[in-house]
Amino acid sequence: MAVTYLRGDATSPQAKGPKLIAHVCNDAGGWGKGFVLALSKRWPEPERDFRAWWRHRARNDFALGAVRVIRVGHDTWVANMVGQHGTRTGRGGTPPVRYEAVATCLDTLAGHAADLGASVHMPRIGCGLAGGRWERVEPLITTALAETAVYVYDFG
Repeated sequence: MAVTYLRGDATSPQAKGPKLIAHVCNDAGGWGKGFVLALSKRWPEPERDFRAWWRHRARNDFALGAVRVIRVGHDTWVANMVGQHGTRTGRGGTPPVRYEAVATCLDTLAGHAADLGASVHMPRIGCGLAGGRWERVEPLITTALAETAVYVYDFG
């Protein structure tokens, strides 16, 4: 399926039926800038789960490429996807986004969406604070989520 682009807020998905909101997190345990602020303003569960997941990372699967899905409503879930290494641009200008990790996350997300019968909603993941380029991220989405209705929101 093609990606549908909408103006609006990805925390208010514009579709009927089950909805899965996806976003990219960092592997440093940081939660305080970008899209996560909108998530936390709307629901406390994604941040609470992310922080506990990171805090206990020595005993769980927290790593680049990992995904946790948290129910936030009757028919709405949030997917915390670890696709960003750290929070700052590295030496030589390397952005925090890790495209391979994002691809792995999206493959996992596809399975969750299929299991839930959900459409997927997201901002332009990996392209804000993570520093990624949409022309590299969009093909990852269309490949991994080819069988899923995907909505990408541009705020404003």
